[in-house]
Amino acid sequence: MSADTRARRQLHLAAHFPGVGNTTVRADRKPGSRIDFASFEHLARTAERGLFDFFLLAEGLRPREHQGRIHDLDAVGRPDSITVLNALAAVTDRLGLAATVDATFNEPFELARRLATLDHLSEGRAAWNVVTSSDAFTGENFRRGGFLDRADRYTRADEFVLLARELWDSWTPDGVSRPFAHHGRHFDIAGEFTVPRSPQGHPVVIQAGDSAEGREFAAAAADVVLTRHGTLEAGRAFCADVKGRLAAYDRDPGDLRIMPGVTFVLGDTAAEARERAAEIRRRQISPRNAIVALEQVWGVDLSSYDPDGPLPDIDPEPESGPARGRVGVADPFAVAEEWRALSRERGLSIWQTVVEASGRQSFVGTPESVAAEMDAFVTAGAADGFVLVPHPAPGGLDEFVDRVVPLLQERGVFRTEYTGTTLRSHLGLPDPVWKG
Repeated sequence: MSADTRARRQLHLAAHFPGVGNTTVRADRKPGSRIDFASFEHLARTAERGLFDFFLLAEGLRPREHQGRIHDLDAVGRPDSITVLNALAAVTDRLGLAATVDATFNEPFELARRLATLDHLSEGRAAWNVVTSSDAFTGENFRRGGFLDRADRYTRADEFVLLARELWDSWTPDGVSRPFAHHGRHFDIAGEFTVPRSPQGHPVVIQAGDSAEGREFAAAAADVVLTRHGTLEAGRAFCADVKGRLAAYDRDPGDLRIMPGVTFVLGDTAAEARERAAEIRRRQISPRNAIVALEQVWGVDLSSYDPDGPLPDIDPEPESGPARGRVGVADPFAVAEEWRALSRERGLSIWQTVVEASGRQSFVGTPESVAAEMDAFVTAGAADGFVLVPHPAPGGLDEFVDRVVPLLQERGVFRTEYTGTTLRSHLGLPDPVWKG
């Protein structure tokens, strides 16, 4: 291997088991069950065969619904993430195991204990993807309800992570337990933590943050940032912004990994890949879900509209919003006009318009072109790596591991073997300094 090859930036890869249904091709003949352990095991083993850094499980605390009906392409039966990962720890050896757990509707002592247990059982491979919820819709499942506004959910999450780290540090590296006491705005607890310091010191903390609050929270508390995939220029700007905030928290740029979530479609030719991508988009959106997507923009009941008919000629009413458990559209008037223009230009129905406007795969092409494009993003500083969301689950990752990973290895930008045993070692992150 030449010196030039050794000097190239190494990229990081992770695999994400989809949590709802907006990326997964549910109509695929072999989609895999969303509750069967064999599905999780297959995707995790494939990720480990591909030498990925970690396997990420999504979590939803309430299924998305529309006028009292669960979305017809969403996965509604999902077990607890940490429980699944504890089981995966027994059938994997090196792969990191990341659980998505809500910081709004959980408690620090209980969650810190579960994560530390996973880190022990996996011998240092645990991670926590911190998410928040501010809506009363999700809160209906909990005694506290949806009382937190947007600002408070981040202050609670920030204190939550800080307290979890205090609990993990309440045991010394040589195995001595010390009492803890925390008196803050959201939490006031004291006692003794029941789990010794884990192999990584602290499980890896992952956070998804594109908003200003999310970016600041990531700079202060995260080891890995999940973000949206966009243009190379947008990726470089995001990385520069978030890593530029680290110095305020006495952190270095190497203390954080930024990994956009991406999808991919491969083909033997570019034309074949584009056709496969178009077919996937058609399978991702049912006629009923097209109407749901339309109502998310227009904010009114459009159930009487024919998915094969034209778009509404009425203006959006964004305050009414009949859909529940969905993220709203920032500028419904602009989106409505954009969709109308697309429909007029190409003569598209409601369903066809939503199919064309809603989904775009991140990397579409031959294995060679996808490997080159991923390498270019990382080389340009637009990302440190990628979290892959395969369309068919659980088998959708196999093709990437078999056809793209070897090309990344040939380029000298991806490992050919695991050199460490912990998730922090895979990510190239420093071990946390004990602050007892």
